[in-house]
Amino acid sequence: MSNHRHGSGSPSRGTSLHSLWPNSVFENFHELPLFDRSQLGAWCYTDRLSYAPGETLNVHANTTGVRYDLIIYRDGAQTCEVYAKRDIPGAFHSTPKDCSVSGCGWPVAISFEVPAWKSGGYILHIRAYDASGESIDHHFPFAVRAISPSSPEAVLLLNCTGTWMAYNDWGGSNHYEGIEGENADQFAPVVSTLRPFSRGFAWLPEGAPRITLTEPPKLGAAIRYPHMEWAYANGFSKKYASAGWATYERHFVRWAEQNGFVVDVATQHDLHKTPDLLSGYACVVLVGHDEYWSAEMRDHLEAYVEKGGNVARFAGNFTWQIRIEENGTRQVCYKSRAEREDPVRGTDRAHLLTSAWDDVAVNRSGTQTFGIYGHGGIYAGWGGCVPRGSGGFTVYRPEHWAFAGTDLYYGDQLGAASKVFGYEVDGCDYTIRNGLPFATGSDGAPVDLEILAMNVATTFEADHGNAGSTFFMGGEDAKGVAYQRFRKTDDEALDLVKRGSGMIVCFNRGKGTIFNAGSCEWVAGLIARDPFVEKLTCNVLQRFTKRGDEQS
Repeated sequence: MSNHRHGSGSPSRGTSLHSLWPNSVFENFHELPLFDRSQLGAWCYTDRLSYAPGETLNVHANTTGVRYDLIIYRDGAQTCEVYAKRDIPGAFHSTPKDCSVSGCGWPVAISFEVPAWKSGGYILHIRAYDASGESIDHHFPFAVRAISPSSPEAVLLLNCTGTWMAYNDWGGSNHYEGIEGENADQFAPVVSTLRPFSRGFAWLPEGAPRITLTEPPKLGAAIRYPHMEWAYANGFSKKYASAGWATYERHFVRWAEQNGFVVDVATQHDLHKTPDLLSGYACVVLVGHDEYWSAEMRDHLEAYVEKGGNVARFAGNFTWQIRIEENGTRQVCYKSRAEREDPVRGTDRAHLLTSAWDDVAVNRSGTQTFGIYGHGGIYAGWGGCVPRGSGGFTVYRPEHWAFAGTDLYYGDQLGAASKVFGYEVDGCDYTIRNGLPFATGSDGAPVDLEILAMNVATTFEADHGNAGSTFFMGGEDAKGVAYQRFRKTDDEALDLVKRGSGMIVCFNRGKGTIFNAGSCEWVAGLIARDPFVEKLTCNVLQRFTKRGDEQS
């Protein structure tokens, strides 16, 4: 997601400043602990985003309650409780105003050595009680890494923690909006891992809406964002559906384990600091929204593939370079302000400028790693961005091994029934010859890239004048992409970036292979048990892990 208009945007025609629609879109509503015993609250975080058995796990907790219970469970095909401590005396701790940037600084509440827990995604769940027995819950996600692959056929899922941190608005600020700056209305280019995740990142109730629309808008309908309205009305983070374990990775793990795959879990932050993290795994998986990467993350993944590793990416919106500092607890991304404010500008570290990868000042297009990239695609299936599209990928090369047994034909819509295409997608520059798409290579895409399926996307949200509309993207994102790519935002430049695509591609790199279904919402097909999406996903994982009889 690019640089949206947040905060002080004026309502569009037909709206009221006090209505649910613009408030849910433009208001910076967020969690922050206040010392008020009449308002029960509870929050927690761990000092790292992942642990290996034998490492020390420190829990930091804060509550206005008189006591709380702490439970840790593995969140896989089955929910498995692994730790519990009850009736812990409640303690409230002051929190610095800039906690989103500098961390909360709460004392350690509980500390223990991680036992030989199975690798996976884990949830730290605290339930606090007031004097009358009323309770409130808070959840925090972390990973337990395997010391070595859990089995020869295990896949390694990388939690997209760069994007989790970018969207986490707990305390008031993230990489999109915030309470920073002279007027307390600017996003934070620096965010801390040492704080809770906002409500909805670790746990969601059944039925929480996803970003993509389930039904196409009627003729003349207002542009709306149902997931934001739901969040505003129910006390969840505005960004719950954009990032986090609960929306993306959790659903892949549950589906994969139910289908017999062994899934180990680590994080992008682990990949950043550990060059050999991927060693021993035949397949590395990315799911959901992996918008933010450091140079080190890219370097280590590329080296793994060159040596013969395989990557199955069912994710979208590969866009921003970040820097990880302070032993992994500080994430930096200046985005649209990088050219003016990033400390590395004009130095021998200017290649680490925290702007878009395809910014002319960075010049390391995502196509060089994954074949397709965020600014080659972007939005589909929500707001005023392709709101009446099919929601699926048009199949162009059904003879490819990935489609074996899917019964899909040329021109079929893969995943349309389950809306797998959106909300942000990745593509590359292409041309059509004899009814087939081919990468032009003008944006760095590999010459042997096979485009298996695709559909259209846009960076621009057009205003049709429909009464009651509120525009989250409008034309600002198109301007941002045009400036980063061309350093101008005139009509000619805007026209060059308004239209994009989302693609499923496959190509070889060195001794390894990358399969890339470039859409955030691929996991929606697994949630819905869409048989076409499930079969293709199985084909990729089975081929890359050499499991079963589906290889070709």
